[in-house]
Amino acid sequence: MKILTLSDVIVDLVQSPVIAQRFADIDLVLSCGDLPFSYLEYVVTMLNKRLYYVYGNHASHTVFAVDGSIQSEPGGCENLHRRVVNHEGLLIAGLEGSMRYRPGEHQYTQWEMRCLTWSLAPRFWWNKWRYGRAIDILITHAPPAGIHDGQDLCHQGFDAYLDLMDRYRPRYLIHGHTHLYRSDAKRITRYKDTTVLNTYGYQVIEIDDSTLGLPR
Repeated sequence: MKILTLSDVIVDLVQSPVIAQRFADIDLVLSCGDLPFSYLEYVVTMLNKRLYYVYGNHASHTVFAVDGSIQSEPGGCENLHRRVVNHEGLLIAGLEGSMRYRPGEHQYTQWEMRCLTWSLAPRFWWNKWRYGRAIDILITHAPPAGIHDGQDLCHQGFDAYLDLMDRYRPRYLIHGHTHLYRSDAKRITRYKDTTVLNTYGYQVIEIDDSTLGLPR
């Protein structure tokens, strides 16, 4: 299964009239936040693939549609915040937002994010019993604490993500939020059994379908 991951910045290569040809082999799209609704809608329309997303800290819910109505979410896409889904055998969960640094939506304290990760535990344990593993991919906006994060409060990572990786061992934790301005900036870090990927802009990952296993 080949997956296109997106975050934070519009990429001309993606928002292109030939996107369907460039990404013809993509099976799934995951968005890690802070992208315009119109961009996500363009991608899902042109590729005709399922798109799961979480909101970033700059998400706006006062977007006006063509008919003048207020649009609260991108059309044709699924919000994965605090949800776990089984997409063709791939177990995916999502958590939105960043550290709380000012009044506004989609921001959390360390304790609040820890509570959000705990809310996913029942489904993770169900997956573990049924599929032999809890989670394959976690998509977030912010990074884990100490991995790809920054020193300022807004860009600090969450401790709870480290605990989640320790306990449930996802294959990937895919995040955005931390902008990469240099070609040699670190984008991938291995943490125990998990590959932590900063998908700022876009990335493509591939997972061997044969390793996903069958339900008991």
